[in-house]
Amino acid sequence: MARGRKVNSNGERSKQLLLEKALELFSEKGYHDTKISDIVKAANVTQPTFYLYFESKDFLYTDLNERFQRGLDEIMSKQSEEVEKGLEGFVKELKQKIHMLFVYIIENPKLTKIGLFESEQSLVVKSQLTQQFTHLIHRYDCAHVLQSFCTDIHIIVDSFVGSFERLILTNLLEQKKQPCELASDLVHLYFLREVKTNISQAE
Repeated sequence: MARGRKVNSNGERSKQLLLEKALELFSEKGYHDTKISDIVKAANVTQPTFYLYFESKDFLYTDLNERFQRGLDEIMSKQSEEVEKGLEGFVKELKQKIHMLFVYIIENPKLTKIGLFESEQSLVVKSQLTQQFTHLIHRYDCAHVLQSFCTDIHIIVDSFVGSFERLILTNLLEQKKQPCELASDLVHLYFLREVKTNISQAE
C-alpha cells in the first residue's frame, strides 16, 4: 500500500486504474500471459508506480480474487430479519441469494471469470459456497427433511454448486436467461419436488 496517499488523490486513482486494466488483461489473456509491463502500459503509469501499490503481479491478482470473494460473502452473509423455519423458508431464501449472486456476476463478468473459473483460488471460492449453502440448510432447520429425500446432503449441495457454476457459463453470461428466471429454475430443479412432497405430507 502507498503511504501518505489520500483517498481520491491522484495516487488512489492510479491504483484503481491499475486494478481496472489488470482485470481486463487477466480476463483476456490469462494470468501467465499478462506481464506487469502490459498492465502499466495499459494504465499509462510507470512501473515504479505499480510497485507503490502492489508487491508483485501475484499480489495484484490475489487482490482481485479477494474482491470477488468479498462480493460473494457480502451476499451470502445477509440474513432475513424473520426466518421462516423449514424447507419452504429455505427455498425462498436460497432463491433470493442465487438471484443476488447472478446479478453480481452479470455486473462483474471479468472478475467472475478470474475468481470463479480461472484462478487457483476459485477452488476455495466454490468450496466456501458449498459450506455457506450447507449452513443455510441448517439455519432453516430442514436438513432432516432433505435427508429423507436424498442419500447425502453434501452430495446435493456439491451438485447444486456445480450446476450453479455451469449455468453461469451456458446461460447467464450468454444472456439466454435473466438472473431471476435462472435462479428460480436452478432452485426448483433441486428442491421443488421436496417442497411439493413436504406440503402434501403436511396436509
